[in-house]
Formats: sequence, C-alpha cells, structure tokens
Amino acid sequence: MALASPSVIAAAVVGMVAVVVLYDGWRVTQGRSQVGRLGRLSSGGFAWQADAGRELIRNGSQLVTLGVMMALPWILFERSGTPIWWLLLFDGLLALHCIWLVLPKRYAITRTHLFVDGFEHAWESLRWAGWKGGERIVLQRRGWWLFAPLPLGGQPDDLVEVAARLEALFDGDWDEFCAELGLDEAE
Repeated sequence: MALASPSVIAAAVVGMVAVVVLYDGWRVTQGRSQVGRLGRLSSGGFAWQADAGRELIRNGSQLVTLGVMMALPWILFERSGTPIWWLLLFDGLLALHCIWLVLPKRYAITRTHLFVDGFEHAWESLRWAGWKGGERIVLQRRGWWLFAPLPLGGQPDDLVEVAARLEALFDGDWDEFCAELGLDEAE
C-alpha cells in the first residue's frame, strides 16, 4: 500500500485548517451585530465589550497553543518532503486565527443564553465553578472535561456584573436577582 504524497496530506490539513479559521473569523465578526446594545439589559441580562488587551489576556493559553502548532511542523518538514509553501500557508492561517482571537469582542448574558465570539451557548451546555476575581471568568463546556474552557474577558467592573448573573443563574435565583435590580418581568 502506497502512502499519500506529502503534498496531498498537506493540502488536506491546510484545507481543514482554512475552513475552521475562516468560519471562526466569520463568527467573530457576527458578534457585533448579535450583541447590539451594551450595558444592563431590560431582562436582567448584561452585555459588555472587551478590548484587544483584555482579549489577549482571555485567550493567552490559546495563543501559546497556536504558536506551538505553528512551530512544530518546521521540525519535520525536511524529513517529510513537504514543500515549504504548504507550511507557510498553514502558519499564515494560524496567524490569522491569532488575530481573530485578539480582536475586540462583544458578549452578552441572558437568562437562557451566553453570547460569546459570535456563538450562542445555552446554559444547559455550560458549567460554572465560581469566580474569585481576576482578569477573566472561565466556564466549562459540559462533556468536554478540561479540553474546552470558555473564558470570558472584559473590564473588572464588567466581570463583577457577569459573575453576579452567573451566580444567580447557576443557583436558580434569576427571578430574585431581577427583583433586586427592580425589574418587574424576569425574562
């Protein structure tokens, strides 16, 4: 059985990476239209924005991982016979993904969903272990163990607002929380 040529394998890998990077980039650009208004929402929710510096803090571990992914193929490329332009294209796509990660983003939390990176997450799919202050809040996606953290970035004052809502949501006290805010109807 003959092995596929390095160019065929490289084309498949670069093709898959391109699909993921371009889709993620498109979703990130949707975040601004998905979360139109910032601040406290009438339903008790909250919408906020993080600048590039906060996004850098939020996605630091992902950026390091992408850097490693960019460097590792260079160790093996001569041995594998892969043309160098495939590696340059691969690294270019991952560099573009790094840019997506540090772009300013908008977030929103409501009674039913979390809006982050252009995606909408139902609370049933997320876990929260609390927040003790710091530069970001980290939720976990259910069923992924430690492999899919969902960090939330923002200014410290915004994260305090978010943490209060997360606590109310996960403790089952959303209606009481909304009542404390003086809202008649809890969505």
